[in-house]
Amino acid sequence: MKHLLTTIKITIFFTILLGLIYPVLMTGLSQIVFNEKANGSLLKKDGQVIGSKLLGQKFQDPKYFWPRPSAVDYNTLPSGGTNLAQTSADLKKAVEERLETLKKRNDNSYDPPQDLLFASGSGLDPHISPLSAKYQLRRVALNRRMEIDEVKKLVEQTTEKRNWGIFGEPTVNVLALNLALDQANLESKKK
Repeated sequence: MKHLLTTIKITIFFTILLGLIYPVLMTGLSQIVFNEKANGSLLKKDGQVIGSKLLGQKFQDPKYFWPRPSAVDYNTLPSGGTNLAQTSADLKKAVEERLETLKKRNDNSYDPPQDLLFASGSGLDPHISPLSAKYQLRRVALNRRMEIDEVKKLVEQTTEKRNWGIFGEPTVNVLALNLALDQANLESKKK
């Protein structure tokens, strides 16, 4: 009976410590130290939440930069890749269709970068490479009636550098870039 009472006391203690105190402490600390990240890195337009920096969105309008393809059509619930092997006929067909569409819509003679042809593992990657953004520059500038240099400057401004200057590759957050394009269009209309 003595061991049973000790076991119950230990269970209650750890339930309170790890089930209540620790989560409340970590939530409070993250809200203070990493407020934006703790709340989903949300992006707003006119006070309205339109997405997160962490999740890719589907853009098909030619006046916007397009993200990486998604095996789950940018649905966050069943996120994941296709799990198709490199030798898969279905994967080959999908990549060939993407290649044809990208070349036709972007009016480029050269092949697009790989990240515009293949989905990420999660299917929700919000970033493209600066090279992929460059591939789409002309289409976006023409459809927005903007100078290519002006659009290129926005790409450079929204390019995220390597972590601590050495880890990873530079990336461009597609949603942030498209928001910057919309803002630039609004400002040019006001002038």
